[in-house]
Amino acid sequence: MSELEQIKQLRSETGVSLNECKKAIEEGKGNLEAAKEILKRKGQDLAAKKAGREVGEGIIDSYIHDNRKIGVLLDLRCESDFVARSDNFKNLSREICLQIAAMGPAFIKEDDIPEEILEKEKKNYLEQLADSKKPEEVMNKIVEGKVKNYIKENSLLSQVWIKDNAKTVKDLIEECVAKTGENIVVGRFTRYEL
Repeated sequence: MSELEQIKQLRSETGVSLNECKKAIEEGKGNLEAAKEILKRKGQDLAAKKAGREVGEGIIDSYIHDNRKIGVLLDLRCESDFVARSDNFKNLSREICLQIAAMGPAFIKEDDIPEEILEKEKKNYLEQLADSKKPEEVMNKIVEGKVKNYIKENSLLSQVWIKDNAKTVKDLIEECVAKTGENIVVGRFTRYEL
């Protein structure tokens, strides 16, 4: 496959600019998978740099499931109206709405989960294991693992993306940040279910 064909393929798979695709292929010495990893790493670095920037624009998006029993309202923020109207941003918003509808997270990020809720979860898990007659340190490790799992399941950004279990929702947002060059933040969301 020629370098031009690789650039086209990488561009179609990632949506990143042609120039960045060319640089990644050169840096990856012609290996397409290595180029994807390079772009992913650069996207994460870019997202980290943009994280503190003001997000004064964005969209309110919604999703109603076919059975009319689950609905989502999402406030997704970015830096400019230009990006808010872009297809990349709208597609990201749609994917996040689908994620919320399917997985029912309660919080945006892990830090949003109140300590009292985590303590209550720990207490519940310890009560469940009380009759198991396992050593205390084994029980504590089991509880620690269950609490970490609870955090991942209930934090939107930490959840595994429903369409690709190799990515989290945070990874999905970082990819869009790399494409648009702007900071993107989930402002808030509400999930309704009958």
